[in-house]
Amino acid sequence: MQSLFRPASIALSALLLLLGGCVHPITMITETAPPRSQAYLVPKKVAYVMTDADRDLEVITPGGSGDRVSYYPYRDLEKSIRDALRAVYRDVVVLRSAGDAKANEAAGVSLVFSPRIKTDSSSSSWISWPPTSFTAEVSCVVTDAAGTEVTRVRAAGNGTAEFGEFKGDFGLAARRAATRLTAQLSSEIRRNEKLR
Repeated sequence: MQSLFRPASIALSALLLLLGGCVHPITMITETAPPRSQAYLVPKKVAYVMTDADRDLEVITPGGSGDRVSYYPYRDLEKSIRDALRAVYRDVVVLRSAGDAKANEAAGVSLVFSPRIKTDSSSSSWISWPPTSFTAEVSCVVTDAAGTEVTRVRAAGNGTAEFGEFKGDFGLAARRAATRLTAQLSSEIRRNEKLR
């Protein structure tokens, strides 16, 4: 009797694995940065907050064919956030915490950007797993050196990629979203009079 149930349980396990899908790692890191013109930089030193816990946060979102993708949004988008700030300000540094007013003032930091990131992905493909659509959003609370809120800024980027474009570049839609997010973030910062 036991031998009859064994093949059935193996088949059921295999089916559950197929239905559950796999998780594939991708990256959102982009080398594209907004232009930086020394003549138009705001003469301030600003900081962004990025903790080790932020960098270690792994996110899993949908891909195609029932599979999912995993990535580290803070680690991957840190360069994008830094590039967006460097396109506007003369000097940009990273902080592990926003709350140390004395250290901020001693370092000459005028503004502190604390980013929160949201992402999502999807795919129109039933055959391949890489996402064909990706969205990334960053919302920053901006404080002065003493920790008083000055304003908030938000930027979003959407990226798409078709099956024929991947060619081994499985995070293409994610990187396109990151590139657009970077450009929009620097634009939103420039537009905000409180951040000059």
